[in-house]
Amino acid sequence: MASSGKKQTGKNRAFIQSLGHAWDGLRALFHYERNFRKHLALGTLAVIMGIILRLSLNEWLWLVLAIFLVLIAETLNTIVEAVVDLVVGTTYHDLAKRAKDVAAGGVLLAATFAVIVAALVMLPALSRWF
Repeated sequence: MASSGKKQTGKNRAFIQSLGHAWDGLRALFHYERNFRKHLALGTLAVIMGIILRLSLNEWLWLVLAIFLVLIAETLNTIVEAVVDLVVGTTYHDLAKRAKDVAAGGVLLAATFAVIVAALVMLPALSRWF
């Protein structure tokens, strides 16, 4: 940002500036989005379980892919919701509803994939303990 205190409206001039904006976005996700925090907590729990179960490298790759896919889907859902709300405000519009529903459906698909991956990875790992 410019030192004059004005809000930035143009392109970033340096990588570190872009990184700062990205970090601000992650903080906003964590601060304002309850579902993002829930997904992050469940992902953290899955990582802890993976450590306890001593997952193989291949199992870790699938688990981390599933976790990040859910977090990315939730991020995109948040973007769609914010843009739709910016455009329509408090006015109801069928296309606005459709956009929000489809974005939420994307999160549901990613979360379903994560549950399937968790079952396919964790259940065999659990059975190795017994």
